[in-house]
Amino acid sequence: MDDNTFFRRTVLIVDDEPINREILGTIIGGDYEILHAGDGAEAMRMIGDYGMTLSLILLDLFMPVMDGYEVLQKLSEDETLKRIPVIVLTSEKSAEVKSLGLGAVDFIPKPYDMPEIIRARVQRTIQLAEDSALIKSMENDDLTGLYTGRFFFEYANRIEQYDAGRDMDAIAVNISNFHLINDLHGRDTGDEMLRSLADNLMTELGSRMGVVCRENSDNFYLYVQHLDNHTDFIDRIVTRMRRTEGISNLHIRMGVYPNVDHDVPMETRFVRARHACDAIRGDLSQSVAVYDEEMQRNEIFTQRLLQDFEEALSQQQFVVHYQPKYNIAGNKPLLVGAEALVRWNHPEFGMLSPKDFLALLEAYCLISKLDRYVWNDVAQHIGQWKDGGAMAVPVSVNISRIDLLDHGLKNTLLTILQDHGITAQDCVLEITESAYADDAVRIVETVADLRSEGFRVEMDDFGIGYSSLSMLADMPLDAIKLDTQLIRNITKSDKSRQILKLVVGTAKMLSLPLIAEGVEEREQYDMLKSCDCEIIQGFYLARPMPAEEFGKLLQKEE
Repeated sequence: MDDNTFFRRTVLIVDDEPINREILGTIIGGDYEILHAGDGAEAMRMIGDYGMTLSLILLDLFMPVMDGYEVLQKLSEDETLKRIPVIVLTSEKSAEVKSLGLGAVDFIPKPYDMPEIIRARVQRTIQLAEDSALIKSMENDDLTGLYTGRFFFEYANRIEQYDAGRDMDAIAVNISNFHLINDLHGRDTGDEMLRSLADNLMTELGSRMGVVCRENSDNFYLYVQHLDNHTDFIDRIVTRMRRTEGISNLHIRMGVYPNVDHDVPMETRFVRARHACDAIRGDLSQSVAVYDEEMQRNEIFTQRLLQDFEEALSQQQFVVHYQPKYNIAGNKPLLVGAEALVRWNHPEFGMLSPKDFLALLEAYCLISKLDRYVWNDVAQHIGQWKDGGAMAVPVSVNISRIDLLDHGLKNTLLTILQDHGITAQDCVLEITESAYADDAVRIVETVADLRSEGFRVEMDDFGIGYSSLSMLADMPLDAIKLDTQLIRNITKSDKSRQILKLVVGTAKMLSLPLIAEGVEEREQYDMLKSCDCEIIQGFYLARPMPAEEFGKLLQKEE
């Protein structure tokens, strides 16, 4: 055995002849801890006591009380004990086939006159069993018992290899708002939900050719013989799970790349299925999305943007526009600030709006690079406007969730201010409502640290995300911004108007200024003014404008 072995494996020798036990013990005893049993019944008692601490059983077949065949039979009926490797001790060739059928892995012939071969077989058998156990532990997900993603793709490719040309579907399955299930019902309930989904996927797979895995968290993949009706497939699962798990509003979505192109790599097939699944994220009216030509065009588009991103930064293709903020408390709207909004002036696709690339860059962890580009650009413009004698108003810049997890964020921001000769009062940091939900304690600490340096912090997109009004009391904030979706509905929905009044009242009670963005109509303007919402931004008063145009506006307002 390896001299670096940290512990000695234990081997049970089962033989009714004491001399045989002694000979085998002498041959391998220098490398292993040796246990002895004189018959099958004694062996089973010892196996029950030592269980999986046994690395190997050397088993004679012909013994009184209980023979070796009975021992093999009993081991094969126990899901745990059958994993202990067994080498049969026999001098009869005819016994080998029957022993193999009962789970034996090798044979040592009698008499024991070749010690080196015996030691080699014992060492090899133990090593193979341990390697197999290690692979098995990596092959299956501990929680659900399904394949892990790594082995899933291995087996999916085997289906492709041995049954090429069969119509197959690549499917991605995801539980909508799974994090809320954990938050509301506890992690144990969430884990039980994942196990239930895994069991139901296997049930629906049935006798069809295919494999299933838990790719990560609440994301599952299926590579399955083509299904005629994907909606019925997922509806049956949801119906059963709502009944068994007791969650009536459970929603599961499924993305399908049907009748896969066999020339497309396996991993790419599931990128497409996942892309379809993500296309209906947040849409509880749909359960199934099918990858189609439009999605393929979008996929090509997004891959092109990712490919061009670094060059776009170096060539300064990103352009910052400024949307003015106005205080409408008086008779005339007064300019009190602006929000920095980035555009991408792509050489082929033209001017791209934030919705075309921000979520993509965030998903691929590239958003921090763009944020730093924007912060520097904004700081440079603010410095130029101040040096030119223009009216000074604070400009809001976005801080992404990834930025907030960067321990060097504060120093990065302070360095940018210093480089351009401006102060923390010249910039407002906007953090989305959902960012607080990711790691609330750490985010609150980071925000408090930034505010201690003089930065003002606004919660962006308030009113549609994860937070409640009560959480505002614990957040270190200087203002909250009402989401555009809420503003859009206040002239159409009485419920939205009531929510608006509630938020305005709560903000006043907490002495938090309220900012409404996305104001596009006079009716919205009047309603916000009547509710004492003092600061607004939106197309009704001013569209986002290039830096040069906003600089002229500052000079005019001076």
